[in-house]
Amino acid sequence: MSLRLRFRRFLGARVRSWRRYLNEVAIVGPGDDYAREFYYFGAGAALMAPQGVIYNERYLSIGDDTLIGPNVCLTAGVSGDQVMLATPTVSIGRHCIIGRGSHIIGHWSIELGDEIQTGPYVYITDQNHSYEAIDQPVGWQSPSEVAVKIGSGSWLGANVVVLPGTTLGRNTTVAAGAIVRGTFPDFVVLGGVPAKVLKHYEPGEGWVAGPG
Repeated sequence: MSLRLRFRRFLGARVRSWRRYLNEVAIVGPGDDYAREFYYFGAGAALMAPQGVIYNERYLSIGDDTLIGPNVCLTAGVSGDQVMLATPTVSIGRHCIIGRGSHIIGHWSIELGDEIQTGPYVYITDQNHSYEAIDQPVGWQSPSEVAVKIGSGSWLGANVVVLPGTTLGRNTTVAAGAIVRGTFPDFVVLGGVPAKVLKHYEPGEGWVAGPG
């Protein structure tokens, strides 16, 4: 083995070791000064490192024992000094797990219940672009906001997109890659683009295909 290759392997091992150490040190817990900037940062909660973009913390609520995965973006508004109309703007309940690389982008109201889990790269927002004025670029038109609510006990698979105006009932399962908008009852399985009810639970019968 060449000296150059041996040095590369030695250096690579040290870099990986330091990266693990730095990520462990950079985890944010309720006892850290930074946690006091949040509207609420619960006991046993953690922001795993490396953190994604996080700002306007005073409008963000993280419930007890909730784990926010690495590279998660968690924001209220479009800048850290924007005054929001709802406090908190983004509320995540107790015992939740938000998968790595996910985005929760609040402007009006996003409410996640307790014991919710998401896969990686889930996108949840309560704001969308408008396109009514055909003589103006879409990106310059005034956006619209509609509240989002996700029921306790729900599971959102990888790459799910939750659009403004969505309300999910308790223990909802959303298949990977689904794009969700609308109001759905408790105990359903959603999937597709746009998402539809694939299964629902009937007392005495169990899980039945199709909507109830």
